[in-house]
Amino acid sequence: MSRQLKLGAFLMATGHHVAAWRHPDVPANAGLDFAHYKCLAQIAEAAKFDTLFVADSVAAPTQDIASRMARSDHFEPLTLLSALSAVTEHIGLIATATTSYNEPYHVARKFASLDHLSGGRAGWNLVTSDNAAEAQNFGRDEHIGHAERYSRAREFHQVVTGLWDSWQDDAFIRDKASGAYYHPEKLHVLNHVGEHFRVKGPLNVARSPQGQPVIVQAGSSETGRELAAQTAEVVFTAQTSLASAQAFYADLKGRLPKYGRSADSLKIMPGVFVVVGQTEAEAQEKCETFQQLVEPEVGVALLGRMLGNFDLSKYPLDGPLPELPLTDSGQQSRQKLLTELAGREHLTLAELGRRIAGGRGHYSVVGTPAQIADRLQEWFEQGAADGFNVLVPHLPGGLEDFANGVVPELQRRGLFRTEYEGRTLRQNLGLARPGNRFA
Repeated sequence: MSRQLKLGAFLMATGHHVAAWRHPDVPANAGLDFAHYKCLAQIAEAAKFDTLFVADSVAAPTQDIASRMARSDHFEPLTLLSALSAVTEHIGLIATATTSYNEPYHVARKFASLDHLSGGRAGWNLVTSDNAAEAQNFGRDEHIGHAERYSRAREFHQVVTGLWDSWQDDAFIRDKASGAYYHPEKLHVLNHVGEHFRVKGPLNVARSPQGQPVIVQAGSSETGRELAAQTAEVVFTAQTSLASAQAFYADLKGRLPKYGRSADSLKIMPGVFVVVGQTEAEAQEKCETFQQLVEPEVGVALLGRMLGNFDLSKYPLDGPLPELPLTDSGQQSRQKLLTELAGREHLTLAELGRRIAGGRGHYSVVGTPAQIADRLQEWFEQGAADGFNVLVPHLPGGLEDFANGVVPELQRRGLFRTEYEGRTLRQNLGLARPGNRFA
């Protein structure tokens, strides 16, 4: 079979556009409506998407402008995906869990459980928290600095993956006749002692169907890239152009040999924000409908968050993006991307906030199914992507537009599957099942 691209459906309650909740076709209470998410999961699975992806934050926004934004109430991702595992059969289930404000044993146990519940479809989006407000929910006055967050994340990954190997695949025999529940020699106690964690183990969950859930990351800073090259199996990234995506792809793939890894062991899936119409004019009209719902102050509040937790409310809306220090609490790669965008296109603060209201700095395509497929094919075939994490402006409508329009066009071109290759997320992504390090 010729190489085919991978697709993830990035679900964000009402949709990715910051004003989506105000659209008449969008259920405003979607963040806590399981029936809504069940519908989305089944749309994506019918279209043969590789995975659902759910982001997370462990702090609710409290500034005044937050009352104008639908980002305050939503399900905890692992709880949601566990429920969705019961109403789906093939699609992968990727949840975000921060290494900054969690403990490795908890994360290892929960994702191993999700992998068992789903029959081998779990993925962990390993992130370092970029929301400074989270610190005060976990006994800290200040957010953990950038360098320490990544040092902690690297060790956190070591502990979690070590715990996932607590048991060999055939350790549990559960032999009623002999009375042997498991082979003692196939149990491995981790006994980890490091800079950030002391974890004895073993995990009280058997080795999961995939061996280990798929490891996903989203960092694009220098530190984030190095961590991804060492540990990630899927990388989500924000890139604004074919050239920048090609440079990122080549750089990250080029780091893999240092860790004894092949190029195929890591799938790079840039985010792409899409608005689909039967004609280009219809797609543009759909997009503008959402843009008209963006209050300038809301766009600027979102911008400040994306730039690295800055309060931009004191700056004039019609003025330029102010010079800001390098964020130590947020995503340094996203700050660089948005700062360069503002300078390149000479955007005012309000214009930049409105520009990112849908895609948040991700590559955006507004057009017909064929036009969108053209762009995805170009990136896929010209060394910029192994697939895409799809962001749509509103849900469920935007996902239905992509599933009913763009997916058939990709299938017609032989670029996307018509049936799932296997039962597990690893099989469908073309990733090897890892062996047990202790076996």
